[in-house]
Amino acid sequence: MNRLDGKVALISGAARGIGAATARLMVEAGAKVAIGDVLEERGGETARAIAGAGNAAIYLRLDVTREDDWTAAIAATVARFGGLDILVNNAGLFLGKDIEAASLEEWQRLCAVNLTGVFLGTKLALPALREAAQHSPYGSAIVNLASVAGLVGSTQDPLYSMTKGGVTLFTKSAALEFARKGYRIRVNSMHPGTIDTDMGDQVLVTRARNLGTNDVAAARAQVIERLPIGRIGTVTDIAKGIVFLASDDAGFMTGASLVVDGGITAQ
Repeated sequence: MNRLDGKVALISGAARGIGAATARLMVEAGAKVAIGDVLEERGGETARAIAGAGNAAIYLRLDVTREDDWTAAIAATVARFGGLDILVNNAGLFLGKDIEAASLEEWQRLCAVNLTGVFLGTKLALPALREAAQHSPYGSAIVNLASVAGLVGSTQDPLYSMTKGGVTLFTKSAALEFARKGYRIRVNSMHPGTIDTDMGDQVLVTRARNLGTNDVAAARAQVIERLPIGRIGTVTDIAKGIVFLASDDAGFMTGASLVVDGGITAQ
């Protein structure tokens, strides 16, 4: 189940967190993986840690807001591994500011990473994904990292919620467009809840500030108390879902939203 033998993936924002965990699981599942990130030292370390004897992972500098970075990263991936079957648009920012507190510059940076980055990755990887799809029984796959904040309103960061809602509907629309054109590229979105990552820590800091206590431990306890499953998620919880969506086992899924949130949106 969920094997990726012979497939090639490019993951943005994969130097750490969910992206790094996804890269590791994809290599374990048989894929070759390009780790795209602006964190050069951390990205190189991650690639070396998971590459193994088969040199199954490489690091590529990738600022998702720059078209030339995407073009270079995709070309390097194809040159190194012979194609591109999977794109994971994982890179993202969390602002953690109220509408009144956020500046226009901060909003534009949030949009540049969370929205423009997904658009550019999808647009520029399209030729390579379309070519690879012709040689696979279930085509190629794009997985976009959204959030539960892209499905329901966020009390902590309405602007983040706005961008992730955009990713959610872009995913559905792109899936329909590619199906209409016969590209055989499946597009699905992943929606994590609160996860133990650097971004998850930012969310807890924001929650503590909004509670007026700045007590992050208390904010964490409050989050766990609200989660039906009784714990905060791990990067592996999310990475497993991404690997599934990228695999042929999800061959009949496109335009879908996979929610991995410990049950928070079921309430």
